[in-house]
Amino acid sequence: MSNNQKTTIDAVRAALSAARMGTFEAAAGVQSDDDPAALLLYAWNAEVSGAFLAPLHVCEVVIRNAVSDALEALYGPRWPWSATFERSLPDPMQGYSPRRDLQSARRAAQTTGKVIPELKFVFWQKMFTGRYDTRIWDQHLRRVLPNLDPAKPVATLRQAIYGDLERVRLLRNRIAHHEPIFARALADDYQTVLMLVTYRCTVTAAWMDSNQTATAIIAAKP
Repeated sequence: MSNNQKTTIDAVRAALSAARMGTFEAAAGVQSDDDPAALLLYAWNAEVSGAFLAPLHVCEVVIRNAVSDALEALYGPRWPWSATFERSLPDPMQGYSPRRDLQSARRAAQTTGKVIPELKFVFWQKMFTGRYDTRIWDQHLRRVLPNLDPAKPVATLRQAIYGDLERVRLLRNRIAHHEPIFARALADDYQTVLMLVTYRCTVTAAWMDSNQTATAIIAAKP
C-alpha cells in the first residue's frame, strides 16, 4: 500500500474515531495498520444504509396510511381529534405514550394529513397491538391490507405485522443514528419491508422493488 493510502486510513480513523472504526476493523479482520478492509466495509455500510432510505420511506408511508384508513372508518376523517380515539390510546407515566404523541402531533396541525407525518413510527407500530383487535382489526385489517394470507386469523396476522414493524423500526433507527448495520440479515430486512408494502398494494410493492438499489448493494458486500 502506498504512503498516501496509509495516510487516508489514519486520517479517516482519526476523524471518525478509533472506537467507531474499531467495530469495523474487528468485523473486517484487519491485521495491520495499512489494511483498507475496514474503510471498505465502512463505505459499504454507509452506502447500503442510504439505499434503504427509499424502501423504508415507502413502507412507513404505506403502513401509516393503512392505519389512518382504518381509523377514519371508525372515527371519521378527523380521527386525530376524536376524544373516543384519544382515550383508547395508552398513556403510561414513563416511556413512550401514544396519547401524548397524538396530542403533540396535532397541536399545530389543522388537518389529518398534517398530523399523520408528525406521529412517530412507533405510534403506527403500537396500533398493531392486541388491544385493538376487537375495536379495529377484526373488521378492518383485511380491508386496509387486502393481500394478507387469507388462511390465517386476524390476530395472528396483526401480531406478525407488529413483529415485522419492530424489525423495520430497529433498522430505521440504526440507520438514522449512523450505527453499523453490516451484521444484520439485510436481505431479510429488505424482504420484510417489501412484504409490508405488498400487503397494502402489490403494484406499489413492485414499483418500489424496481426502483431500489438496496438489494444490489447488499449483494456487493466486501
